[in-house]
Amino acid sequence: MKAFVPVFLLFFIFGVSRAEAAVTVEFCTALNAATAPESDKEACKALLGQIDQQILVQQQLVERKQTERQSIERDIDILSAQIKKSQLGIQSRSMAIRQISEQIGQKEGIIDILTDRQSKQRKSVASLLRKTEEIDDNSLIEVLLANKSFSEFFADFEDYRTINNSLRESLQVLSGIQQDTTLQKRSLEDKQQEEAKAKQLQEAEKAAIQVKEAEKSDILEVTKGEEAVYQAHLAQTQKTAVQLRQALFQLAGGGGRIPFPEAVSLAKFASTKTGVSASFILAILEQESEFGANIGQCTYDQMVQGKPTMGPGSVPVFTVMAGVLGFDISSQKVSCPISYGSTRYGWGGAMGPSQFIPSTWALYGGYVNTGDDKYVYQPGSDAIRQLIGSNAPSNPFRNQDAFLATSLLMRDNGATAGTYNAEWTAAIRYYSGWNGINNPKNHFYGDQVMERKARLEAEIKTLDAG
Repeated sequence: MKAFVPVFLLFFIFGVSRAEAAVTVEFCTALNAATAPESDKEACKALLGQIDQQILVQQQLVERKQTERQSIERDIDILSAQIKKSQLGIQSRSMAIRQISEQIGQKEGIIDILTDRQSKQRKSVASLLRKTEEIDDNSLIEVLLANKSFSEFFADFEDYRTINNSLRESLQVLSGIQQDTTLQKRSLEDKQQEEAKAKQLQEAEKAAIQVKEAEKSDILEVTKGEEAVYQAHLAQTQKTAVQLRQALFQLAGGGGRIPFPEAVSLAKFASTKTGVSASFILAILEQESEFGANIGQCTYDQMVQGKPTMGPGSVPVFTVMAGVLGFDISSQKVSCPISYGSTRYGWGGAMGPSQFIPSTWALYGGYVNTGDDKYVYQPGSDAIRQLIGSNAPSNPFRNQDAFLATSLLMRDNGATAGTYNAEWTAAIRYYSGWNGINNPKNHFYGDQVMERKARLEAEIKTLDAG
């Protein structure tokens, strides 16, 4: 019988470090970075790197298999690799969400410190102002006549100058604290959004694993491993042109369901203006629709678990948009914040089928920040309006404008190259920012978009041929 030595005894008897013992995702997810020894943090960092490397290995396997002729063996291998990759992605993202949560806690702590400093500095400024007012109430002549000697007068005058200098310095310090607080609050908002997206992607990937497991089981059960039966099964599952003409395409953000041929027409129009493929535009919008379906609809100032729906950085431009487009800011629906159970993550406020937040729409819709978050609408900067040739401002809640806005952002993200990698990269940038491609935890979004794109491309060809 083999002897079993618990891990904690290894630490106690031999002084084995956590880095030398088995490190698990569960251990790293529960790790408190503020109190954990450096060796534990390094061990978890190494584990995260190993998982991310395994994700890349599975991605390379999928890409290699996709170049092979379609067969039951190839498709089962692809599904197995995708499932394994998703499982690894969930592990990696669990650790990342924990890190982000800690960073949010640190940001909130910094903001509390700055708020306290700001309060103390304001009291100091108020005290100095009262002293200057006391001196200002008496003219220098009155002060001179009230004093018994010139030496006393000059002493009072020096006190007055010192107070003024102190007031000037205190105001400068207060201004600096206010700027630091504003920057920290914006950084906190960014971290909260990052956490929200990570959690959203986590839940989507869990659901995708279930779908792929079911698909894999279905293939094996229906075909019994026979290639001819599998090819017949594939042909049977393909939609016909008649079915596609009757199909509906779901749009996020209150866009509702529109006929699939209409969605294809809108995507093709956007494609002619930007050079981004129609099937890729539809894939992005379909992906956002699926994500948006779980978000619901709120108003910008609706309180959700103690905070308003829309982030403070989005409200100024959204308010200006309401005036330009003529919608009621208090009733216009936008996305709700992501919530799981009793926990809220980040902010809502995404608009229409493209699910752009107001500050992103501003880049293409003609809203220019003139400083201090003061926005004005400039028709000449409205890229969507210019491309359509419209006399009206572009509108994120209008389908044609939303399709074109999505296409413009994809163009700027590099999708016009038209290759698998270019579009996959553009999709990830759309979801997680320009540098999101460097983080394997974001790759799942790009994978899903490209799977949708392949299906939609085939469906568009069938529709055109029919």
